[in-house]
Amino acid sequence: MSDITPSPQVEVELEQIEEGFGASGTLVGIIMGSKNDMEKMLPAQVYLTEQGIDSEVHVMSAHRDPEKVREFCTTARARGLKVIIAGAGMSAALPGVAAAHTDLPVIGVPILGKSLGGLDALLSAVQMPPGIPVACVAIDGAKNAGVLAARIINA
Repeated sequence: MSDITPSPQVEVELEQIEEGFGASGTLVGIIMGSKNDMEKMLPAQVYLTEQGIDSEVHVMSAHRDPEKVREFCTTARARGLKVIIAGAGMSAALPGVAAAHTDLPVIGVPILGKSLGGLDALLSAVQMPPGIPVACVAIDGAKNAGVLAARIINA
């Protein structure tokens, strides 16, 4: 568990997370491994909102909720998503698992953990096998993930 107490804005965002996967006009799916990652991932959604790009936010673990991750990613294109931003710490499997279940661009956000300075998460996101690409931003670089997603959508 994190020692970080979510800000009031993050608490509001947590309340807005829905169980089902919606879409209608939503272009970016933002997924993270746990609610503890919300504070680090929120800058992606904030940037996208400032650019007028709708996004949806979900918490799902590649290890604890593998079926939920698979369902989210395999249905993403049909629901109108254009990009998935996936953030997780420690083993940081979520971006790679997402990329394995979709042909949409996946942007990985390695999240600083309690050990190894986030290097473990960074290497997990960038060391992908051929044919399963994950674009990767800096450790805790969710805002840049939002910028990159906006550029992909507007290309």
